[in-house]
Amino acid sequence: MFSSKLFVVAILSGSCMLAAAQSATVPIAPAPQPAVAPDAAARAADDLFLLLREAARQDDAAGAASYAARLPNHAIASYVDYYRLKPRLRSASGDEIRDFLQHHQGSAIADRMRNDWLLELGRNRDWLNFDQQYPLFVLDDDIQVKCYGLMSRAVRGENVAGDARALLVNPPGYGDACASLIATLAQAGQFDANDLLAQLRLAGEQHATGPARRAAVLLGATDTQAAQAVDVPALALARGVGVSRVDHEIYLVAVGRMARTSARLAVIALEKNASRLSPQELATGWAGVALAASMTLSPDAWGYWQKSAGALLSQDQLQWKSRIALRQGDWKSVRATIEAMPPQLRADPTWTYWLGRALAAESGASHEQAQALFARIADQNSFYGQLAMEETGRQVSIPLPGRALTPAEIAPMAANPGLRRALKFFSLRLRFEGTREWNWELRKLSERELLAAAEFARQNGILDRMVNTSERTRTEFDYTQRFPSPHNEILQPTVQNLGLDRAWVYGLIRQESRFIIDARSGVGASGLMQVMPATGQYVAKKIGLTDFVQAMLTDLRTNILLGANYMNMVLASADGSQPLASAAYNAGPGRARNWRATLNGPMEGAIFAESIPYAETRSYVKNVLANATNYAALFDNKPQSLKARLGVVRPGGAGNQLP
Repeated sequence: MFSSKLFVVAILSGSCMLAAAQSATVPIAPAPQPAVAPDAAARAADDLFLLLREAARQDDAAGAASYAARLPNHAIASYVDYYRLKPRLRSASGDEIRDFLQHHQGSAIADRMRNDWLLELGRNRDWLNFDQQYPLFVLDDDIQVKCYGLMSRAVRGENVAGDARALLVNPPGYGDACASLIATLAQAGQFDANDLLAQLRLAGEQHATGPARRAAVLLGATDTQAAQAVDVPALALARGVGVSRVDHEIYLVAVGRMARTSARLAVIALEKNASRLSPQELATGWAGVALAASMTLSPDAWGYWQKSAGALLSQDQLQWKSRIALRQGDWKSVRATIEAMPPQLRADPTWTYWLGRALAAESGASHEQAQALFARIADQNSFYGQLAMEETGRQVSIPLPGRALTPAEIAPMAANPGLRRALKFFSLRLRFEGTREWNWELRKLSERELLAAAEFARQNGILDRMVNTSERTRTEFDYTQRFPSPHNEILQPTVQNLGLDRAWVYGLIRQESRFIIDARSGVGASGLMQVMPATGQYVAKKIGLTDFVQAMLTDLRTNILLGANYMNMVLASADGSQPLASAAYNAGPGRARNWRATLNGPMEGAIFAESIPYAETRSYVKNVLANATNYAALFDNKPQSLKARLGVVRPGGAGNQLP
C-alpha cells in the first residue's frame, strides 16, 4: 500500500511528464519498466533458495548446483555456497572445502561446514586432516565428532578410556563414530569386559538394538541373542540364562526389557534363575526391574530398589532410585544415592538441591553443608534455583532494571550481518537456521549488547529470541524482556472472566510457544497456547463455540480463548493444583490422573513434579511453575514463593474427569 506522500509525488511527476510530452516536437519514449517487480523478484529468489535447501538435504548435487547458479546475489549468499557444496562433500577436494571455510571464516555456516567435514574425515579415518580441523570447530557440540576425536587420540596411542566412559552414555545417538570408538578401545585393551558389559546393559536399558548387537559381538556372543533380549525379551527369557557371564548379562537385559511390559513375568524369570546368578548379577536384574517399575510409579518400585543393593547403577537408574526415595520420604537413601552419582550429574541443580534437602533433614553439621549447597544454585533463576533461594530465607523477586538502552546501542544489532541473516531465515519460516545464526552472534556480545540484541528482537517481533537472549545476562537484567506479556488486551479479559491466575497462564504460554504465534508442534499442536485439534474441538463444544473449525486454532483470539478455557478445565479436574494441572495440559488429563492415583497421601509439589514419569512433562511442569512465580513477582511487584505455588498434590479428588 502506498503512503499518501509517495502518492502525491507520483501524481506530480506524472503531471510534469505529461506537460513535457505535449510541448515536445518528438514523442518521448516511456521509461523502461522492470520485467519483474522487486517484491516479486525477491519472492521468486526465496522460492529458489528453499528449493536449493531441499536439494542439498536430499544430497541432490546436480539440483543444488542448478538452483545455486540462479541465485548469484541472494540475501543469504553464504548459505547458497553451503548448499551448493554440501551434497558434494564426499567427492569435493580438501582445497575446495578449505576455500569455503576461509571465505566464510568466523561465520556460523563455516562452523557447520567444518562439523560436516569432520564427520566425513572421521568416516574416512583421515586423522591428519581431522586433527588439523578439530581444534578449529568452535561449537564442538556433535557427539559423533567427539567420538572420532577420542578415536584419533586412541590411534595415536593415548589412553582415552576415562573420557570415553564419561561420553558414552546415550547409545541411541552413537552412530558409526561412537560404535567405532568402542571397537577401537576394545581392540586396544583400553575397554575391558566390564566396560563392554556396561555398554550392553545401557543399550538394553535405552532400547538401542544396534549398539546392543555390537557390544555382544565384541564380548564374543551372537548379535542375534542380544537383539532378541532388547526387542523380543520373552523369547530371550524362554531360551534360558545360559552358562557364560555374557549369556547371563544378555538374560538380564531381557529381564529389564520384559519389566517394561510385564513386571510380574520379569520377576518370575529373575527368581526362577536366581540360584544360577551371582549376587551382583541378581542385583543388576533387580535394578532393571526397579527402573521399569519406577517409570510407572509402581508401589513395588521401592522394594525392588532395596533388592538391587550391590548393582552398578546407570545414571538413569541412580536418578530414578533417588526419585522413588523422595516419594518414600527416605532422606538417608536420597543422600546415599545422590552421593553415588558421577560428579557431573551430582552437580546438576536438581541433585544439588535434593542433596541439600537430604542433609537438612539430618541434624548437626549437615545443616551448614545443606546451606552451602543451596547457596551454590540460589542465584540461578530456575525451578531449583528458586527453591534453593527459599531455603536460604529469601523469595523470588524481580531485580532492579539497569539503565535504559539507547538507540545508539541498538543500532549495531540492526547492522550485525549474522542477526540480519537470522531475520531473513525467520521471514522464510526456517527457525532452525535462524536460531543458529542468532545464537552464533550472541557468543561475541557483552551483557549490555545482549540486552540490546534482545531489544532488537523485540522490535522485530521475535519474542522467543528476545527471551533467550535476555536470559543470558548475569549482572544486568531486564525482566520485561525475559518475561514478556504480549497480547494482554486479549488475554486479560478471558483470564479474568474465568478467574484464572494470569501469572500461571503466561508461565504456561512462555513454555509452550515462547510467544511464537504461528508455532506448530510435530504432533499438530498450534498457536500461542499449542492447542491440539481434538482438544480445541472438545473445548469449543463445551463453551458453545458452534462455528469452530480446525483452521481457527491459528487465530490469536481463538487460540487464547480455547487454551485458557482448557487450562481452567484441567485446573478444576486437579482440584486447584497448578503442578497437576500443568502436567495434565502437557501430557493429557488421563496420564495426570494415573500419576495422581499412585499417591497414598499428600505429596510435596516439588517431589510430585520431580517424579513425573515423562521427562518432557517433568521438565515442562517445573519450567511452567518457575515462570509463573517470576510473572507473579513482576505483576504484583512483590516477592513470591514457588513453594507456596507448588503446594501439595493430594490423591483422589472430586474434580471433573476430562477425557
